[in-house]
Amino acid sequence: MAKIIKEGMKQESIKEEDKKVSAIVEATLADIELRGDEAVTELSEKFDGWKPKSFRLSEDQIEQIKREISDQTKEDIKFAQDNIRKFAKAQLESLNDIEVEVMPGVFLGHKNIPVNSVGCYIPGGRYPMVASAHMSVLTAKVAGVKRVIACTPPINGEIPKATVYAMAEAGADEIYILGGIQAMGAMAIGTESIESVDMIVGPGNAFVAESKRQLFGRVGIDLLAGPTETLVIADETSDPEMIATDILGQAEHGPTSPGAIISTSEEIARQAMNEIERQLESLPTAEVASVSWRDYGQVIIVDSYDEAIKEADKLAFEHVEVLTKNPNLFLENMTNYGALFLGPETNVAYGDKVIGTNHTLPTKGAARYTGGLWVGKFIKTVTYQRIESEEQSALIGEYAARLCELENFAGHAEQAKLRVRKYGTN
Repeated sequence: MAKIIKEGMKQESIKEEDKKVSAIVEATLADIELRGDEAVTELSEKFDGWKPKSFRLSEDQIEQIKREISDQTKEDIKFAQDNIRKFAKAQLESLNDIEVEVMPGVFLGHKNIPVNSVGCYIPGGRYPMVASAHMSVLTAKVAGVKRVIACTPPINGEIPKATVYAMAEAGADEIYILGGIQAMGAMAIGTESIESVDMIVGPGNAFVAESKRQLFGRVGIDLLAGPTETLVIADETSDPEMIATDILGQAEHGPTSPGAIISTSEEIARQAMNEIERQLESLPTAEVASVSWRDYGQVIIVDSYDEAIKEADKLAFEHVEVLTKNPNLFLENMTNYGALFLGPETNVAYGDKVIGTNHTLPTKGAARYTGGLWVGKFIKTVTYQRIESEEQSALIGEYAARLCELENFAGHAEQAKLRVRKYGTN
């Protein structure tokens, strides 16, 4: 039976905070819809101290920024984007149009059509999330999206040049220095200067995630992503220093980022907890990571790998590192996770930044029903039908008419009966 030796914040407290965020987002989006650019400008100035003549960067500005980026940074971004592009292309190749003849002369099919326009949010704030440009903009372009716009906030009143460079290299058609609710609202609702899109994607803080939730329906979204979650599954062979490092490496995302340990060894788990406290004494981002671990950290001791799998699936966390002696056991048996990181040689940071899988992943239990961002999220699988036989149309019509009448749909039935009269032989 699972034994909890450290428990995170109660759900009641989390829900209260969510309500406050929801009310702020609702009022802000309503203001953007009412006043457009005027509201966006006021919000940007209030929250980011940013009031340019135009939020959109010109081609000249982008080219100037490219010239200012160091060769090493360019090389590093290229390395990451090459990996992400390769994996995204392989995913795209797995999606095929189909057409089948289900009866003689009756053809059914589906086509995979890219969304026409997408808005990508690349977070900034505490950290310039350069990698999110690859994950969203680049993946959308590989999927075949015609118009991809990207927004990122200024950092301390400055344009985040490396992020802009990554956006441009990923293929963004329009780049805006704009953050938060105002960016999400402008992209989804549209303003006098920003044409609305069909879909918004990308990670962000609680306000960005709530904006996506409230805007869903008006536009498509990828998923509700954030705050970051990390689970490490351990056993007696695991390295406590590595467990601690990998928990804190994600806890620094924000003070509400859950981190959890599930271990078949209580000794290893307690050593990892002690190691977390030791590392917090020198970690440069301890001010954030310590709050995250204190308020949202969990440690669960289990009796077996089967129980570890059961508890991990209950959590349904975004990132799951498996540092046990047989990581593939979890690949074969776990069902609820955003991304798995199998064995000590890999880690969440690789997936976040460079290895090629996408880092926009489900959180807050959403891994129970969805995966993360990938090329398929930018593609609509739509169906069609075609009948090339009058005889078959009449045959299907007879069945359709009876089934429509069974449901009291007289107009539906008449559509079928018309074909029976027109194409039938009797």
